[in-house]
Amino acid sequence: LEEQTLAPYAARSARSHGRAYPEPAHEHRSGFQRDRDRILHSRCFRRLEYKTQVFINGTADHYRTRLTHTLEMTAVGRTIARALGANHDLTEAIALAHDIGHSPFGHAGEEALNELMAGHGGFDHNIQSVRWVEELELSYPGYPGLNLTWELRAGLYKHQAHIPGFTVAGRPIGPHQYIEAQIADVADDMAYSAHDIDDGLDAGLLDEEQLKTVEAWRRAAARVRQQYGDLPAGHRLRATVRAVLDMQVEDVLRTSDSLLSRYQPQSPEDVMACPERVVGYSPEMREIMRELRKFLFENMYWSPMVDKANKEATAMMRKLFLHYVAHPEVMGSKARDRIPKDGVWRAACDYLSGMTDRYAL
Repeated sequence: LEEQTLAPYAARSARSHGRAYPEPAHEHRSGFQRDRDRILHSRCFRRLEYKTQVFINGTADHYRTRLTHTLEMTAVGRTIARALGANHDLTEAIALAHDIGHSPFGHAGEEALNELMAGHGGFDHNIQSVRWVEELELSYPGYPGLNLTWELRAGLYKHQAHIPGFTVAGRPIGPHQYIEAQIADVADDMAYSAHDIDDGLDAGLLDEEQLKTVEAWRRAAARVRQQYGDLPAGHRLRATVRAVLDMQVEDVLRTSDSLLSRYQPQSPEDVMACPERVVGYSPEMREIMRELRKFLFENMYWSPMVDKANKEATAMMRKLFLHYVAHPEVMGSKARDRIPKDGVWRAACDYLSGMTDRYAL
């Protein structure tokens, strides 16, 4: 089916570079479908339900969590992959796994852990996601981790592909990632930029008059007026948030289709070797989204309401972390078992980063 339906530059499970621990093929599922299902059934994936996206988990019922964000970006990625002839099973698997290494308390928690781990290798949630699927998740007898395909693991190295000579299991992944990983990356940006607006409106941190100062919102609002006419405020705001996402998807599909036509890649390796990424925004949309993200930082992410909660949470994280380093015997047994191999600092980092917000609290 992949051979019949996918573009030549798409990854194919039959040509996968395999797993660290060889396994026989499954009768009914491709290798990338098995990757997706292993992630869905993992404990580290389930914990995303209780990890912060922007607002500390449990403060309201309808704010995005790290899990709902992941599911929404997965839907966007699947749509783009199918439209471009990429492998949507692999795209979906990368999207589902991309945040499983995230610490509690969102990006504030990640920054706090990175500061605490300065001099001990630092902390990056993308690298930690790889660590979970390769080592920390214990679900199967005979090997650590989830034993996922090379393509899935390589797709999680979001910031490393551009590093000259960077390899995964001895194979290069740059200077650009293959198309399924590029799609998952841009789907992440699309989903949070639109849905954080939705949460900001619900929280009362944003209002329609503020948003009218942003070009992305003005364009989306004009689209909604053209399509529906005058709407009550509630319907109008929700429809405009959807339009912010729709216009990003449409722009990325137009831009990516043009780049793929220009470079004509015939294999995943050709995609990696292209002069530029083949999936992304047009220059105009890139500037529009840059303005939107600047607006969100100034009016939402750095707002006193969010900043105060983040500072309180990260202060508690620091206390917890330093307590575990000083008293490793109070950590869980799996974390203690890793101390001889990884050292007490990394074991404490793994232990704390795997917690949900509510467990850490």
